[in-house]
Amino acid sequence: MVTIQLHTRDGERKGSEIAISELSDAMAASDSGWVDIRYPDEDVRAWLQNEMHFHHLAVDDCFAEPVSKAYVYDEHKFVTFAARDADHELDTEHLRAFLSGPWLVTVRDAELPGLADFRRRFHSSKSRKRADLGSDYLLYDLLDAVADDWYRLLDRFSDKLDELEDQVFDPSRKYPNLLEDLHELKGDLREISKSTTPLNEIVQRMLRPDEEFVSPETEDYFRDLGDLMRSLARRVENYNAGAASTRDTYISQYSMRLAEEQASVGEVMRTLTIIATIMLPLTLIAGVFGMNTDVLPFASGDGFWYIITAMGLFSGLMLLWFHGKGWIGSK
Repeated sequence: MVTIQLHTRDGERKGSEIAISELSDAMAASDSGWVDIRYPDEDVRAWLQNEMHFHHLAVDDCFAEPVSKAYVYDEHKFVTFAARDADHELDTEHLRAFLSGPWLVTVRDAELPGLADFRRRFHSSKSRKRADLGSDYLLYDLLDAVADDWYRLLDRFSDKLDELEDQVFDPSRKYPNLLEDLHELKGDLREISKSTTPLNEIVQRMLRPDEEFVSPETEDYFRDLGDLMRSLARRVENYNAGAASTRDTYISQYSMRLAEEQASVGEVMRTLTIIATIMLPLTLIAGVFGMNTDVLPFASGDGFWYIITAMGLFSGLMLLWFHGKGWIGSK
């Protein structure tokens, strides 16, 4: 169901709901303000085109999934960009904004945290003092509120990345699902980048002189906003690179631990193989001379000690040969 809230600069209306049939008269009674439309229907489409005289292509973008863009029409300006949805941490919804003289008209299909922040700013004394800057300043304030919302989210991701980095370099214990957490963090940052990068590109495009989007009175504000957006895009990029580096470090450490374990197992197997190799001829000697017959040499008298001596010499020669081959000891 469509919901329309009217906010006026004179303070007479602070977000009270209003019917579409009463909206034009209420706007005419005030000098400037902000109209916030949620879940637009066909009556809203007719009002945008017939009453506000917005371009039909811009109006069509309010009823479809648009691409992020900023455009100057003959009678108004139009901007659409993705902002974070309040229902889900990383889900985004497009916010459409029309700038017509002193009025800002926003159209959306979801609750947006950035818009809630802008609502508080709109009714602040600081914003009322700059009412003469028109809807351009309102757009600046709106974009700044959306950027601040992304910054608050990135602060939480920064803390999470620091925690995962500490776990990767903590040798005292093992952390379950660490690799999965790093993959999830990197995926989340990639989703954020899909919204913040186009937002930065839109603001930079607004600042181009040939676009004639920003008024001279608000140019300084938008230049400050442009620096903020560049910083936001770089921050997402740096966190993404940090998550990738931490993940690669974890994989490298895991591979090294696995190689050490394999080397340890290989050392054990080599030791056992050497013992078995030495015991094989000794077992043969013991088997031959252990037969119950009198015809064997050394079968009586001191023959036992001769056989033990021969077995010891044979073992020693084999150990010397293994050492010469480098299979035991140092080469």
